[in-house]
Amino acid sequence: MKKLFFIASIFLSYALHAQTTIDNQLHGWVVYQGNHKLNEQWDLHTEYQWRRADGFADWQQSLARVGLDYKLNPNCTVSGGYAWVVSYPYGSQPIVNQTNENRIWQQIILKQPIGNLQVQHRYRLEQRWIDTQFKQRIRYRAQCIIPLQKTYLEQSKGLFMNINNEVFLGFGKDIGKNILDQNRFITAVGYQFSPNLNFQMGYLNQFVVKVNGIEMERNHTLWTSIVYNLDFSN
Repeated sequence: MKKLFFIASIFLSYALHAQTTIDNQLHGWVVYQGNHKLNEQWDLHTEYQWRRADGFADWQQSLARVGLDYKLNPNCTVSGGYAWVVSYPYGSQPIVNQTNENRIWQQIILKQPIGNLQVQHRYRLEQRWIDTQFKQRIRYRAQCIIPLQKTYLEQSKGLFMNINNEVFLGFGKDIGKNILDQNRFITAVGYQFSPNLNFQMGYLNQFVVKVNGIEMERNHTLWTSIVYNLDFSN
C-alpha cells in the first residue's frame, strides 16, 4: 500500500506542476448509507449521494449504490454490487453533456483496531460504462474513527471524529492522459445514537483531475452523512 501512495503522490505532484488552471468551487453533499442485516454473515448495502454544486444550487452528481456484504470474520468484509451515476455540467470546466454511468464494483474492507481508534482500510475496484465509454478504476481509502466520549466506547453512543482519505487511480486503455483521477479528504464530527444510527457533518476536499490531465478542480464541500442500518434477519 505504500507503493500505491507513492505512485499517487508522484502523479499528484506532476498534476499540480503541469496544470494550467485549478478551479476552486464550493459544493454540498448529503450521503445516506445503510447496511441491513440479512443473517449473521450477509448484509444488504444501500446508499444514495445527493451531490450539489455552487453550494446546493445546482446538480453535480446523483449516485445510487446497492450491493451485498459478506463477513469473512469480524475484521474482514467482502462486497460487490451495482451503482447508477448521473453527472451534470457544472463549474467553469463543465462536461459537454449530462452523462449516465452504469457501474459494477467489488471491494474488501479490513478493520484494524489500534487502542481506542477504529482504523479501516477499504480497497475497491470499479468497472464503469459511462454512456458508451468503458473505464476502470481502483480506489483505496484509509479511515480512522476517533472516540470523543467514553460512552461511544461503552454504549456505542456519543461523539466521535471521522478522518479519512481516498485515492482514485484509473487503469486500462481509456484512462486518457491521467492515472490519478481524484483524491478525497474528509474530516467530520459525528454523533452515534445507537450501533445502527449515526449522523456526521464536516469538510470534504475533493481534488479532481480532468481527462485531459491539465484542467483540475478543487471542491471545498460541506459533507453530511446519515448512517441507518436495519435488521431484516428476523
